[in-house]
Amino acid sequence: MAPKSKTLFYCTECGNEMPKWQGQCPACGAWNTVVEQPAETRKKAAAAASKGSGGLRVPRNRPRELREVEASRELRFETGMSELDRVLGGGAVKGSLVLVGGAPGIGKSTLMLQICDSLCRFAKVLYVSGEESERQIKLRAERLGVRGEGLYLYAETNLGDILETVQELQPDIVIVDSIQTLYNDDIAAAPGSVGQVKDCTLTLMQLAKGQGITVFVIGHVNKEGAIAGPKVLEHMVDCVLYFEGEQSQAYRILRAAKNRFGATNEIGVFEMVDSGLAEVPNPSEMLLSGRPQDTPGTCVTCVMEGVRPILAEVQALVVPTSFNVPRRTSNGIDYNRAMLLLAVLERRGGLRVSNCDAYINVINGLNLDEPAADLATIIALASSFRDKPVPGDLTAIGEVGLTGELRTVNALGQRLSEVRRMGFTKCMVPARGGERIPQPEGLQLIRVRNILEALSAVLY
Repeated sequence: MAPKSKTLFYCTECGNEMPKWQGQCPACGAWNTVVEQPAETRKKAAAAASKGSGGLRVPRNRPRELREVEASRELRFETGMSELDRVLGGGAVKGSLVLVGGAPGIGKSTLMLQICDSLCRFAKVLYVSGEESERQIKLRAERLGVRGEGLYLYAETNLGDILETVQELQPDIVIVDSIQTLYNDDIAAAPGSVGQVKDCTLTLMQLAKGQGITVFVIGHVNKEGAIAGPKVLEHMVDCVLYFEGEQSQAYRILRAAKNRFGATNEIGVFEMVDSGLAEVPNPSEMLLSGRPQDTPGTCVTCVMEGVRPILAEVQALVVPTSFNVPRRTSNGIDYNRAMLLLAVLERRGGLRVSNCDAYINVINGLNLDEPAADLATIIALASSFRDKPVPGDLTAIGEVGLTGELRTVNALGQRLSEVRRMGFTKCMVPARGGERIPQPEGLQLIRVRNILEALSAVLY
């Protein structure tokens, strides 16, 4: 008598597996989401993805000693957009799985379709779309100036049909737009649910690793990034790219949150124009465009995004409060960091900002996550509080401690070179730690030891 097939139960919301049926999922707490599923059927998609050409299964891997493994370098290829190549670490890697996330309408599909124009010159590209028809993609490709040679369009959401098409076409690159629209017949859950998204991504990962196909996956997120978005897939993919920016603004920032083949502190800057996404080779000039002159509450700093120094404008508004508890808002700078700087400014700088509402903003949607912007934030707050403008040719670089002291930052020489290149003539830096840094010609360094000296040199 043949043994009965093993049966398991899993939650259609979070994908949690359990040995028996329950009314409520113990992992996510959802009710009536546990369904019965034979274990063998959940392996069909993975088995199809691991098959080679002609339907032959790839031999099972055997464990090897570390010294026996060849340390050959990864095969990279350029995507045709230098800003994207910079974020990827020098180009896309063959056989990798890249997740491009961001809010709907931010420009993910536009970026993927634009790079097809360059990729099709040396590779066969399959563009799988579950949101648009082939005619819609054709119209958008004509608007973006994308040629159709070597680019195959496939409007499908069934994962099994997509795998069969990949086996027949044998493409070098696969682009999936988007992962929320794909579904697996073997899973009784709606497309876009956590279980479907994770299962489809796992199958695509096995496809990339088993056949050496580079796969780009587009994933939508909400403002929290938690519902069936890239947050649940970050541990499965090789690279996670996030598009940042507001739809009301023309500029977009592409940032790497995870990269197994490169650094994660690089950014790419794009501008949304009528013909698609245009690269911005000089982000500092873009971020400082339209900067007001002789206006209190603004100061320029220089931060490092990977190996690239970028100038950013920090604006602050400090006004007397009409409430018992002052209101504090921070955009582009960590809120807790901003509250720390306000406390240091009052205690060590002698300014009574505890009775004022404080608003801090970094222009053009840039997020400053390094302490080198502390000094510029302090100066902008003090400038707004005293209603006295900061000189337009001055920048400030330095970390502020709880005692009000200024500490040096890394790559100070590169920052100073970028400051001078952008036309600034004065730069305020910490007095300690930068003595051996060569001073660029035409740039005056104002060395200060604490925030009292910094405010005295600028505002008093």
